[in-house]
Amino acid sequence: MKKRTFTKEEKLKVLEEARETGVQSTLDKYGIYPATYYSWKRKFESMGEEGFRHGMSPGHLKEIKRLEKENELLKKLLAEKEIESHLKDELIKKKYPWSKGKN
Repeated sequence: MKKRTFTKEEKLKVLEEARETGVQSTLDKYGIYPATYYSWKRKFESMGEEGFRHGMSPGHLKEIKRLEKENELLKKLLAEKEIESHLKDELIKKKYPWSKGKN
């Protein structure tokens, strides 16, 4: 039997239909195992639609957000250092005009 992949929209449709018409009849209709359905349901309840992206868990999402914040902070620090370095170079050129031609 070939493995079938469901899109996020299809998963949401199955969850909604199971809520309305019953779990077992919906699973039989789409040929989905109960473990798969309850896994989707758990992900949807804990993370919403984001839970269907690449099988991410809440721990993964927290780690990604933490890394994104850290990355943003590092970018700001690097930009500040670059500006600081540029300003120091400009001050040196003003203080020692004879050093302009040596670069």
